[in-house]
Amino acid sequence: MHPNTAFRKTPETLALDFARTRAFGTLCVNGDPVPLLSHIPFLLAQDGGHADLHLVRSNPICKATGPARLSVTGPDAYISPDWYGVDDQVPTWNYIAVHLIGTLEPLPQETLPDMLARQSAFFETRLLPKAPWTMDKMTDDTTRRFLRMILPFRLHVDDVQSTWKLGQNKPDDVRKRAAARLTDGFGSDLAALAAQMDSPPDVG
Repeated sequence: MHPNTAFRKTPETLALDFARTRAFGTLCVNGDPVPLLSHIPFLLAQDGGHADLHLVRSNPICKATGPARLSVTGPDAYISPDWYGVDDQVPTWNYIAVHLIGTLEPLPQETLPDMLARQSAFFETRLLPKAPWTMDKMTDDTTRRFLRMILPFRLHVDDVQSTWKLGQNKPDDVRKRAAARLTDGFGSDLAALAAQMDSPPDVG
């Protein structure tokens, strides 16, 4: 993540709220010869102390538990220097990212059904007024096969690091002009990033 302290001032509570809502990230553990990565949904505890997740049994991370980092990314976009409305600027890329750092441990297999029920409920609630999907809609045979394929884990969070690179190092009017032009550009979730740039959490 970007080391500039101007982008690292967001309160931890806000970073945790962002990660909890996003609920999808990239799990990274040490590997040989390269780090092992897995893109996963997760459930972050209300106090931010741990994240529950599951992995396919064949995932090599299942055998490499220990120190781990869960990277949670949000909106991002290229920023053209022309959008600032002032001279002598350079191109950049703005983004939001939260890293949850700690220790990954396997959980007893019997905790898996409850974790999956909580996880599906968390996501299904966001689809209301659709009637929520629940695990009892699967047949017993499908449920047994499903539970055999995956393993439950918990990431114990010891540190939270976040970067909210939103142009906070620019004067307010300059940053806001660039935010207003974002929909002319490209990236991910441009409207959300524009709103964050218009009023960064550690500025507004």
